[in-house]
Amino acid sequence: MTGRVIADRYQLATVLGQGGMGQVWTAYDQRLDRRVAVKLLRPDKVSGGAAEAEEMRRRFVRECRVTAQVDHPGLVTVHDAGSDDQDLYLVMQYVEGADLADHLAEHDPYPWPWAVSVAAQLCSVLSAVHAVPIVHRDLKPRNVMVRPDGTVLVLDLGVASVMDADTTRLTNTGTPIGSPAYMAPEQAMGGAVGPYTDLYALGVLLHELLSGGVPFSGTTALGVLHRHLYEPPLPVRQLRPEVPPQLEALVLRLLSKDPQHRPASAQEVYEALAPLLPSHGTPGGPLDPTRPFLRPHAPWPDRAGATPAAPVVPPQQARADVAGAVEEVKRLLDQGRLTQAVDILGGILPAAAAQHGESSPVVRSLRKQFAATLMHDGQYRRALPELRRLADEYAAESGIGQPQSLRFRYEAAQCLEQLGEPAAALAEYRSLLPYFENQYANSDRELPLEIRRRIGHLLLALGDRAAAHDTLARLLFDAERHHGPNHPFPGELRRTLHWLGQVHG
Repeated sequence: MTGRVIADRYQLATVLGQGGMGQVWTAYDQRLDRRVAVKLLRPDKVSGGAAEAEEMRRRFVRECRVTAQVDHPGLVTVHDAGSDDQDLYLVMQYVEGADLADHLAEHDPYPWPWAVSVAAQLCSVLSAVHAVPIVHRDLKPRNVMVRPDGTVLVLDLGVASVMDADTTRLTNTGTPIGSPAYMAPEQAMGGAVGPYTDLYALGVLLHELLSGGVPFSGTTALGVLHRHLYEPPLPVRQLRPEVPPQLEALVLRLLSKDPQHRPASAQEVYEALAPLLPSHGTPGGPLDPTRPFLRPHAPWPDRAGATPAAPVVPPQQARADVAGAVEEVKRLLDQGRLTQAVDILGGILPAAAAQHGESSPVVRSLRKQFAATLMHDGQYRRALPELRRLADEYAAESGIGQPQSLRFRYEAAQCLEQLGEPAAALAEYRSLLPYFENQYANSDRELPLEIRRRIGHLLLALGDRAAAHDTLARLLFDAERHHGPNHPFPGELRRTLHWLGQVHG
């Protein structure tokens, strides 16, 4: 960790990016134990003097206010804002997924229906933003995320300004803001901007998705801006003939030099895209931007077989400070901050393995703590493979009946139960029960009784009432002998059996 906590609440972890408006960090909300993104701005570091610094401070405060006004599922949620020491901060939701630039790089060529689906979702966001009215001014693939359910999220209104007469330029010198490759001619000239400016950027983005490259590139920013001002774009069908003619025509309209020749609004662009949106078929897995149109309001795709997202690795872990990480995890667990502890443990494991060896006691201890913390945090899908791996390792060393291996298998069965896989959980509990019956034959019978209770309830969940009744009735007899008739455990069994007696199949 950096050690720095913003506003006595948000602990900074790693830098996600840097830009003209400051730094963006992954962080942890210590109060709610969740990941967030924190944007920091240090006005006194801006060149140009106190006046420019105060202007940046004013713009940042306005950014926080106007961004929080816009209520749309395609925009990142603002949680908090304020000042801390010399820094201004904006706290936003932490977004899972891939940014559109990486998404494009991984799917080359980008299917044109995907490009249409991304653009249509962006039109919905821009329509809400322009109604405030706000101009985004820096729409580009790095400012767009594709989430696992295929929905598109605009991450940053950081260079947006309320459309007032005194906010059409970023600085007193009229320096334009935005990224040169996506910048409209009027923006490049430092002139007045409006919704039409964002539509031009949308045209650049669409051209890039369809062709694999921006329409205008160059070795210098001035060279790129000159091409925006004076060169016509290459029609995308010359690069990809399978693109529908009406989509090519829309891209060319969006890239018109004269704002008056572009579509009148994001709504109009959406209407032009709507006939091209997919209306049938099956989504191609997570991160498919056609999914919201093919399966509107559907649950997020099943990621049972997906690899969990990589944890956020703070600089402390990058230095392989294993001992320091362990102490930090202990402190976090004492404070109930499980999410942050999970990330540190997941981040330190590769460094610990490289430093001590994959099979070392240190690494195994860390992995056991990692699995336990995942379970305590309710992250059963991530905990399951960790527990199975630990169980297999202990069994390979000392046999299938090794107590530690059995315990990890038991916890894995609990994960299966929590994940809604009753048949798999039932099979695991049944295979474990003889080992635990033997292990606890002459000692505390608590765990074998609990496993039998779980078996009975899983049978009930699977619809086998007769087997459930038989299992629980035999369990009640043994539980009363072990606990006594007035203990809560047999009391619960009696209530379940009474209910089963009232149910007619």
